[in-house]
Formats: sequence, C-alpha cells, structure tokens
Amino acid sequence: MPRRNPPPPERTDEYSEETTAEPVVRRVDAERRYEIAVDGARAGLTAYRDRGGQRIFYHTEVDKSFARKGLASTLVEQALLDAREAGMRIVPVCPYVARFVKRHPEFAEAVDRPSPQVLHWLEAELGPQQ
Repeated sequence: MPRRNPPPPERTDEYSEETTAEPVVRRVDAERRYEIAVDGARAGLTAYRDRGGQRIFYHTEVDKSFARKGLASTLVEQALLDAREAGMRIVPVCPYVARFVKRHPEFAEAVDRPSPQVLHWLEAELGPQQ
C-alpha cells in the first residue's frame, strides 16, 4: 500500500505566543518615527528627527510582550534602508541604532557620526521631556 502524507495539523482559535503574520514596518511622518506591527498590533518604534539631509535616530523601543523576536533589528534595518533610499544621511544617536550600523557595514557609506552640534540641536529640538 502506498505511503500517505500525514494530515496537516488542526487549526485552533486558541491564543498562541507565536505570531502568524510577518512584521510590517511603516514610516509615520506625522510622528517622525518608524513603527513595526505584528498581527496589526504596534510592537515597537524607532524615532527620528530630520536636520537638513540627515535623519537622526535617537530612540528605539520594542514592547516587552514582543521582546526577543528580532523585531528591533527588522525595524531598524527597514528604517535605515528607507532613509538611505531617500538620500538621507543616517546619524545613530540611539545606542541600538549605533550598534546596528557597527554590525552592518553595508550602511557605513551613509552614516555620519553624531557631532556635538547635532547633539546640541537634537536636545533643543526634543526639549526637556526627552
């Protein structure tokens, strides 16, 4: 008798820690940030300010319920690709973004180190709440 493939696993409606959809990254110009969503829920963001031809990334966060799934890396990579494609120089003030560009030399030609002038400008731009 020929061997048959086993039936596919049954689907259930129970909550699962695993997500079924690919993460989606989008730029939200009004908020000056990129967001990553999983199954329609915002899972994280990376915030920026534009100064001339520079996109200054100063903060990245991923919600604790989505931690350890590689979402920060996906988010930052897509944000940097978008900035580079738009002809912007990348300024990594955020420690996570700074580590990311060190580990990904393909972005080196588009990165400017944060200068004291940029840091002073960013501080004034963000105000005391940041």
